[in-house]
Order: sequence, then structure tokens, then C-alpha cells
Amino acid sequence: MTPFRPIIVSTDKTSPHSKLTSAEMGKLWATYMGNSMAECILNYYLQHVEDEDIKTLLENALDLSVEFVKRIEEIFQKENFAIPQGFGDEDVNLGAPRLFEDEFYVHYLKYTAKAGLSIYNVAIPLVTRSDVREFYEYCMKQTMKLMEQIVDILMAKGYIIKPPIIPTPDKVEFVEESFMNGIFNQRPLHALEIAHFYDNIENNVTSKALIMAFSQVAKDDKIRDLFIKGRDLTEINIKRYVQKLNEENLPAPSYLDHLVKPSTFSPFSDKLMLHHKMDMFAMKVRAFGNSVAVSGRNDIGFQYIKSLLKIQGFVNDAAKIYIEKGWMEQPPYAIDRDRLVSD
Repeated sequence: MTPFRPIIVSTDKTSPHSKLTSAEMGKLWATYMGNSMAECILNYYLQHVEDEDIKTLLENALDLSVEFVKRIEEIFQKENFAIPQGFGDEDVNLGAPRLFEDEFYVHYLKYTAKAGLSIYNVAIPLVTRSDVREFYEYCMKQTMKLMEQIVDILMAKGYIIKPPIIPTPDKVEFVEESFMNGIFNQRPLHALEIAHFYDNIENNVTSKALIMAFSQVAKDDKIRDLFIKGRDLTEINIKRYVQKLNEENLPAPSYLDHLVKPSTFSPFSDKLMLHHKMDMFAMKVRAFGNSVAVSGRNDIGFQYIKSLLKIQGFVNDAAKIYIEKGWMEQPPYAIDRDRLVSD
């Protein structure tokens, strides 16, 4: 491997003593909220896990969340930045009965690790302060190590199938005008389209199982109804994406609904569950945007845009309830100069 040639730059603009930028505040705040929630969820999972490999995996994930939260608190304290309330003991009942089978925990960790990698990946080119940049590089590195363990366990225990295998190209070819056709004279799916269908199905079968479990245990009727709506919306998307792969005689990830126990006793507060699904459905919006960007067939792009609009509607409905309940913390925001009044 050819090493990078060193560049010697002297500046105080990236010093840990410089003020946090809006990008650094926003990303640190979001990372804190997500990992304080993860601490509650992973601590509950650890109360019931029986498989020793999966237990170690959960412990590793919990250790990372605890460390990330602690390091962000240290940065915030140096800046006199108000520590977010986030989530804590009041949002989890560690004595609640088991709600998931052990296998679900591994799928869940892959689902949330993907979300973490997406946040950290976007943060790295945006942050400039050296200590914050080093923190996100560390988050990325450690989460990638966790993902390696997750995938190893999923494969070793036969919990997932590999993404579909397609022929290896033996020559360079160029597309014709019909490449983007989606209704008549459709071409086969190309590798990136297949990859994103597989990824979206994998995400959605985990998301459906999770929101189905949340709908069983939610105490508030309005929140329960929203979870049921989200479950049904996710089911529609799964069927559409599976159909696209099946049309090409390609396999798709399996449902995980059977990994949810019939318990109706909630281990989590309605606040935590609503925040979690609002946050993860918002992540789907980004995933669908990425999928549209690599899809050449116009029928596929239309399908993702349709899904995106419906998912955005769910996020808006969830946010309205979250605000009505007085649960939504205010992220760092710019000065509202229109409201400034002179003395």
C-alpha cells in the first residue's frame, strides 16, 4: 500500500479550544440522543439473552454506546453546553418479560449499526475541530469492527442468506436508449439495483418486527395506532421490493416476525419507542434517496419516490405526537434575529 505523503499545516482553526460549529453541535447532539437510547434497549436485551455469542455481541455494542455518550458529555462540559436529557432509567423496565428471541438481537444490531455508520460517515467530512473529528473517526472504526462481528455471527448461525449472486461480466458493454425503460422492454436489474433492493428488504423486515413488537406493548392508543400504520406501510414496501427480486428469480431476505414474542408488557416507555421509530423511519428516507440515485430504470425510481413520500408522512405524524406529549428536545439552533428586540 502506497503511504500518503505528509502535509505539514499549522493552524489554530482546528484546535480543540475553538468553538464548536453548527455541524459539530448537531452531529454530537444527535449521536448523544441515539446512543443514550441504545443504552436502555441493549441493557434490556441483556436481561434475557441466552446465546453466549450473541450476549458478547450485545455487551460489545453496549460498551460502545456508553463510551460514545461519555466522550460527548466531556466535550459538552468543556463548552458549557447543556447535556441533553436523552433517555435513562425511566425509559426502560429491565424486569419486563422477554419480547424478542435471541436471533432478533443480531438483526437489530445490524439495522442500528448501519444507521450509526451513516451518521458518522456524514459527520466526518463536516466536522473541523480536531477532537470532534478524532471522535467520529473512532466511532466509525469501532462500529465497523462491531459490524464485522455481527455479519460473522449472522452467517455462522445461518440467520441470513448472502445477497443474490449474478453472472460475472466477461467483457465491457455499453447501454442502449432502452436502459431506463421501466414499463415496456424492461432490462434485467443491474448489480446496484439488486444490492439496494436487498438492503431495503433487510432493513424493512427488521423494522417491521420491531414496530410490530412496539404496537403490542404501547400504552397510548394514539401511539399504538401509529405503530400499526407503520407496520402495515412497511409490509407493503417489503412486498414490492421482494416482487422486484422474484421477477428476476433472485432470493430475498426472510421475514423476522416470528422472532417477536406475544408479550404485551412493555419494557420501554412510549417516549423511547416513538422516538426510535420516528428516527429509524427518517433514516429510511435517506436510504430510499440513495437507492433512487443508483437506479437506472424509471419504474424503480418511481417506486422508491412513492415509498419515500409515505414514509415521510409517517415521520411527520410521529413528530406531531412527540411534540404534543412534550417529549421532543430542542436541537441546537441559529439565532432568530427577527425576534431580537433592542433594550
